[in-house]
Amino acid sequence: MEQHYKLFRVKELADNDDDFVMALAATFLEEVPEDAERLKKAVAEKDYHTAYQAAHKMKPTVDLFELGVLQDLIEVQDWGKFTKTDMDITDKLEIVIVAVENAIAEIKQDFGL
Repeated sequence: MEQHYKLFRVKELADNDDDFVMALAATFLEEVPEDAERLKKAVAEKDYHTAYQAAHKMKPTVDLFELGVLQDLIEVQDWGKFTKTDMDITDKLEIVIVAVENAIAEIKQDFGL
């Protein structure tokens, strides 16, 4: 449990309310996979604006669950925000996606979702 994510800040936010922690975990599983797919597609298509939006939307959740890739996600976000056409962001994207996929699998298992 909590190998690819951390619940410290989630529990703090939830004031140790287990039902609220469960709700936050369920919300993570509803939103983050969809946003990650949108981000992957946007980067592949060099859709800078959509990449920026998807990364920006993911930031608070990635930070709250402490996936350890916030700085990488910010770099992907900035790639889109500043239309960095001269930069290859795929390595940073891969780091974010692997972390997200690992957290998704672990949260599903840990919470039985």
